[in-house]
Amino acid sequence: MDGSTAKSLSIANPSESNLASAVLDQDLRILFLTAANSGAGTTTSALALASQLAKMSSGQVLLVDASQSSTNLTQQIGLTKELGFRDLVFNEHNPPLLQDCVLNVSSLPFHVLPFGRISRGTAHLTPERLSPLLEQLASQYRFVVIDGDAVYSAADTLVFSAQVDGVVMVVRSEDTRREVAQAAVQRLTQAGAKLVGSVFNRRKYYMPKWLYKNL
Repeated sequence: MDGSTAKSLSIANPSESNLASAVLDQDLRILFLTAANSGAGTTTSALALASQLAKMSSGQVLLVDASQSSTNLTQQIGLTKELGFRDLVFNEHNPPLLQDCVLNVSSLPFHVLPFGRISRGTAHLTPERLSPLLEQLASQYRFVVIDGDAVYSAADTLVFSAQVDGVVMVVRSEDTRREVAQAAVQRLTQAGAKLVGSVFNRRKYYMPKWLYKNL
């Protein structure tokens, strides 16, 4: 599906330089990005990682917006009226086809699955609901990057974490307390998540950035 009406986004360079390479080396297919608390920059990191994987891989890459945040990717690029992730998972009576939900946004080097329109009501995300969709996505895309909610802001995060190939923890430099991050990692691990890396956002440079990169 063409997403030509979507707003364009500028993709920042990720703070980690080797995460995409590590993903390729380990042959991970589906990655879920989360944080200890909201506001760490998970969406920015998901955009950057999906962009890197699209450049480094010969296969197609899909970015899934599964974040319930009011400033999620779907909101940022103006796709709130489009079918998406929630419609595929929670519309049991008349579920849409995947190809009717995935968008090709001209300004992005990967496909996008928006958050979706349907209200989940009292339904909860469960492995039984999520697993079939993830299997379908993995069969059609080389990499699937999922932009998720923070560990302590949504119960869905633990469900995702146990179903994907790898989880990436996003940490906002000098804002996310070490103890909170460690507790979040422990909670993810107890839920069965496989932590494969981390992203440090908004890192402050106490020397010229060009010199820091050459150390």
